[in-house]
Parts: sequence; structure tokens; C-alpha cells
Amino acid sequence: MHSFFDHLVPENTPYFVHTYEGPDDMPSHLRMTLTRTSEVIPVVKGRLALGTWQGIFLFEHRRAPHTRSIVVSVVGE
Repeated sequence: MHSFFDHLVPENTPYFVHTYEGPDDMPSHLRMTLTRTSEVIPVVKGRLALGTWQGIFLFEHRRAPHTRSIVVSVVGE
């Protein structure tokens, strides 16, 4: 995925103006718009109802380490 996004939205693009936090700042904003920011996953008998080849992945678009928070909301009976 990194190679794909590096090709699709490369860093140091001359027309990127928003670079205050470094060369990966603006590309990370653009890449975020191309990836999802939330998921709805069914839970059956206390387990995630994912298919055989499905998983949950967190893709960080910035090179520098950042602190992230994850919110989980459970809706149902």
C-alpha cells in the first residue's frame, strides 16, 4: 500500500502549499481522503463476523510517529 500511495500522491510535489509540518503533511491529507475513516463490523456470538481473508488494518499516512485514539461503539442487544 505504501508504494501505491507514494506513486499516487508523491511527497515534495511542487504545487503542494500545505507543508508546515514537513513534506509528508499535504500528501497525508490527500491520502486520507482516499481511505476510509470508519467501519461497521457485525459481531456474532461475541466475535467479529469477518470473512476468511478479511481483517482490520490501520494505515498511517504520516512518516513521523503520532499518537492516535480509536473509538469503538457497540450498538445492539
